Amino acid sequence: MSKLYLVPTPIGNLEDITLRALRILKEVDLILAEDTRTSGFLLKHFEISKPLHSHHKFNEHKTAENIVNRIKAGETIALISDAGTPAISDPGFFLVKHCLDNGIDVECLPGATAFIPAIVNSGLPNEKFCFEGFLPQKKGRQSKLDELAEESRTMIFYESPHRLVKSLEQFAEVMGEDRKASVSRELTKLYEENVRGTLAELIAHFSSKTVKGEIVIVVGGKLVEKKKKEYVKKDRM
Repeated sequence: MSKLYLVPTPIGNLEDITLRALRILKEVDLILAEDTRTSGFLLKHFEISKPLHSHHKFNEHKTAENIVNRIKAGETIALISDAGTPAISDPGFFLVKHCLDNGIDVECLPGATAFIPAIVNSGLPNEKFCFEGFLPQKKGRQSKLDELAEESRTMIFYESPHRLVKSLEQFAEVMGEDRKASVSRELTKLYEENVRGTLAELIAHFSSKTVKGEIVIVVGGKLVEKKKKEYVKKDRM
């Protein structure tokens, strides 16, 4: 049966790809990739030879209709991103919605994504959390930060290395320097780093070094006064 598959790819370590993902990529008629060069290396590594077409945020509105028509004609197509699960801070949502609006079956495989190991590694409460992805760079950024200052759930953000310290400083400004947080860098790769502490401690740590790689920031939610005292007491035991 023709359909659209969303296939997660490793965020660093190639061993993290699933057997099912490899099977689907070998069986589909066409693979849509965010960057065909990056995905080409991945497919070559696993000896997968399939037509590879570019599908990214700059052309997804133009290509979606053609993709839908190809699936309706009987083709099965897989969408992958450069790393992780498609549509999570990557292209995918528009195509999924367009397929569903046209009665096309969509199936997303489970697999690699950066924010899950980051929040588990952080040591911060994870029974409830909110994923914010990339914050607005300019318009609406301050109002979003002010809103998140009152968020009680653990928050997860993606950030570029050159903006890491600035973002930590902005978090500290609206949430307080003593707010607990964690920064995960280069997850699953050789130089993976997970640094935990207060926002003030993280700012000091990353201000003294050159930061490279993909970044996930996890920030603890606002605690009511009673819970805050209990949390501090437990943390010092």
